[in-house]
Amino acid sequence: MKDALNDLSALRARIDGIDDSILKLLSERAGIAQQVGRAKNGEKIYRPEREAQIVQRLRSTNPGPLSGDTVERLIREIMSACRALEQTIRVAYLGPAGTFSQQAVHKQFGHEVDALAEADIDTCFHAVETGRVDFAVVPVENSTEGAISRTLDLIVASPLKICGEVMLPIHQMLMRKQASLDGVQRVYGHAQSIAQCQQWLTRHLPQAERISVISNSEGARRAAAEPDAATLGSEAAAELYGLAVAAARVEDEASNTTRFLVLGKTDAAPSGRDKTSLVVGVHNQPGAIVKLLQPLAEAGISMSKLESRPARSGNWEYLFFIVCESHREDPRLAAVLAEIGSRAAFLKILGSYPAALP
Repeated sequence: MKDALNDLSALRARIDGIDDSILKLLSERAGIAQQVGRAKNGEKIYRPEREAQIVQRLRSTNPGPLSGDTVERLIREIMSACRALEQTIRVAYLGPAGTFSQQAVHKQFGHEVDALAEADIDTCFHAVETGRVDFAVVPVENSTEGAISRTLDLIVASPLKICGEVMLPIHQMLMRKQASLDGVQRVYGHAQSIAQCQQWLTRHLPQAERISVISNSEGARRAAAEPDAATLGSEAAAELYGLAVAAARVEDEASNTTRFLVLGKTDAAPSGRDKTSLVVGVHNQPGAIVKLLQPLAEAGISMSKLESRPARSGNWEYLFFIVCESHREDPRLAAVLAEIGSRAAFLKILGSYPAALP
């Protein structure tokens, strides 16, 4: 027993020494980050391409035993704290507090930001356009329920650019005042959350009324005041409203993921692993969309997304949202975009940005 205690004391002493070294290195990094900030001479503090390069490098060289996701979360918090020494970035998101959108903000920017909850996606766009905030984080698609139409509609007319993306695994929790399913008469949730959990709710709470609310946080607020109600949402919302998790991960698809866009006044410089988003309109003639996309295929550029939306300029006219690999400054993609522009009735490049890591 004495030898074991001695070994434990020695291990703890090593941890203390490592912690001291970590603190020293963190302070050194923060000081150099301040020097970099002064050397920028007024250039923007947040550089999504640079932060993406750091994350990619550390994930690729990570020896373990910490997971790549854990390493990314730690380094993003360090970068967030260092960035805040120069400037506190303001980021709008679809509120209220406790939503998955707030989680996406912290995943991308860390916690050393001024995260501002907005009432709707329109207000998020307007906050950046008017300069009230620096960036906005808005949902654009869910792997189970598809595109967020309002985001697509707004980005066509907005001058904002996509400068980043966030892939957030969505794990829905069923929450209420007590950690039990007994006596649940109503289940609140955002329409998207309810849709993502339809099968689970049918199996486990077939008699409970499903009530759509403006956000899961609003559902949590109601469930906190109603003993026979529950709500869907995140663990953060449960903590915020003092609720117990009655059932965890009730989403129907285990891989359920929401993709968020980071919007700013400018897009990002090349990071080495990028995407470019664009929206095009086609002439109303046979084979128009095939002809439009042909340059991408001929150049060997992968297209990861093709989404259509009504153009609102006339009945049965559509816009096509495209996400492809590479940066718009890449000569190969630049040539393709020029060719698409010559064939399209309308073309708008929405931005180039670092691709989120899977």
